[in-house]
Amino acid sequence: MSPNQKPLTIAPATGKLAILTPGLGAVATTFIAGVEAVKRGMAKPIGSYTQMGQIRLGKRSEKRMKKVNELVPLANLNDVVFGGWDIFSENAYEAAKHAQVLDKDTIEALKEPLSKIKPMSAVFDKNFIKRIDGPNVKTGKTKMDLAEQLRADIRNFLKDNGCNRAVMVWCASTEVYTPPTPVQATLKSFEEGLRNNDPSIPPSQIYTYAALKERVPYANGSPNISVEVAALQELALEMATPICGSDFKTGQTLLKTVIAPGLRNRQLGVAGWYSTNILGNRDGEVLDDPGSFKSKEVSKSGVLSDIFSAEQYPDLYSDIHHVVRINYYPPRGDNKEGWDNIDIFGWMGYPMQIKVNFLCRDSILAAPIVLDLALFMDLASRAGMRGIQEWLSFYFKAPVVKQGLSPEHDLSVQLIKLENTLRFFTNEELINHLGLTHYGVDEGENA
Repeated sequence: MSPNQKPLTIAPATGKLAILTPGLGAVATTFIAGVEAVKRGMAKPIGSYTQMGQIRLGKRSEKRMKKVNELVPLANLNDVVFGGWDIFSENAYEAAKHAQVLDKDTIEALKEPLSKIKPMSAVFDKNFIKRIDGPNVKTGKTKMDLAEQLRADIRNFLKDNGCNRAVMVWCASTEVYTPPTPVQATLKSFEEGLRNNDPSIPPSQIYTYAALKERVPYANGSPNISVEVAALQELALEMATPICGSDFKTGQTLLKTVIAPGLRNRQLGVAGWYSTNILGNRDGEVLDDPGSFKSKEVSKSGVLSDIFSAEQYPDLYSDIHHVVRINYYPPRGDNKEGWDNIDIFGWMGYPMQIKVNFLCRDSILAAPIVLDLALFMDLASRAGMRGIQEWLSFYFKAPVVKQGLSPEHDLSVQLIKLENTLRFFTNEELINHLGLTHYGVDEGENA
């Protein structure tokens, strides 16, 4: 433990934890089915840092490694209860069959636990998601009324399922791009907007508001503008509740945050980066609408502009042609295919190319992220953390940071932030990776 570091008290993970997901579609049902499969010994939690990750403690020479879920007091998977909202009334078993992410035998083997999970009626507005519609929706005179209904859902779910705490992770569709307006500038103006049915307030912000008012940590897994607005960040601080986002970093963008920092670190120039995707699930159908695609485009495009700073490196990145495309192609289902063509240049300006073809499974990559975020946000809440949790940037395409700060997109740097936060939680020495103590220069004890 650092001499300047104060011990942190973390409340134990006793009792049941409710993981609530707006959206009970492909991502949520794949996540729930995976956890239930792990609990039954049918699968391993591959892709989950909280379940399979190990973290180094102390100097390299000490060879001290510990599993993440043994280092910090995370909720046990056997103490997790699942719930959510959806515009379709099918239970999780029926929704998983419809999503066709998992094979039929796996879904049938998990029919009993999945069938018990029935979605609560959702807050939905056709103005913000145009390509789908469903019957299982709430009605109310005002958006504040809808928020109060969600708050009642949360309280009733906790009571009915014997849970003493909850987290919320957005797993629903991408809304039409809606940049903040003056109504989202302060909590006071936002609440007035809810009472007055302000048209600029989307459903995702109503969910966020309801969660925070109930002191339920909220993670934004989509490019929707929710925890990003000043009013809801103000509420998170007022309610002493953690928030994080935005947009699960799964396929193409995951690879960008690995490849792009490597090119920049080796001072290789980039003339252009062309990215296209074909996707056939419900997410692809929603993103076929130009307004919803705009939300995703903003989220995906910001990664490269932040990593390749034209101001810092004008000779290398001042004229990058970055193109992002998403094409709805029903035959592909959830098995997304991402193509990247990267035109780079090196010594004396000579051109080279990198081509990447990532045939991924969107929900398979997203499911362990939902689990990790839920468990880490619960941990943050029990540790007394509140407001933006930048240490969870590791999981997002467009990490939310405090106003005035630039987000960090380099996946390896994001992991260092995450690991050092876990060390901080457990009063372990933070690691700076200098390594000089091994070569006769004493620059700290954590090399």
